[in-house]
Amino acid sequence: MNPKRISKNQYYLGIAEEVARRSTCWRRSIGAIIIRDDQIISAGYVGAPRKTKSSYEHGFCLRDKLNIPHGQRYELCRSVHAEQNAIINAARAGVSLLGGDMYIFGSLSGKSEPINAFPCFICKKMIINAGLDRVICSTADGKMKVFRVSNWVKDWQEKDIIDDSHQYG
Repeated sequence: MNPKRISKNQYYLGIAEEVARRSTCWRRSIGAIIIRDDQIISAGYVGAPRKTKSSYEHGFCLRDKLNIPHGQRYELCRSVHAEQNAIINAARAGVSLLGGDMYIFGSLSGKSEPINAFPCFICKKMIINAGLDRVICSTADGKMKVFRVSNWVKDWQEKDIIDDSHQYG
């Protein structure tokens, strides 16, 4: 009798979930990994830039203190998004992302149930320019949503980014 194996998508999303546990955001725990040729080539989580204080170390969320709604004014956040950190970490290691897939898992901070971990517009632009092929995200219903990056490009060529129907926040 063979035990049922999880799919590769479930496997990699589970690893992204573990990476998310390192997040230092009061609002969300997000983890991202990048896979190319069935191998993990980079990982990142939501956290303050290297050698700076996180929201946990400060003891408060700056955006909460300023009454900024979720999904708005990311430039006023202390943290770097998980997707951005995964791309940056690959660049620091000199690893090409061309044709790779990104897996993103998100939950409310301190909780384990998943949220719709869709990238924000800034991260989507970075993902497009990094040359990634697919983005696989956790969803609030415990499933996953798979995006083709080429579809984002096509949609934005025909409409514009503000017409994007799968946005974070």
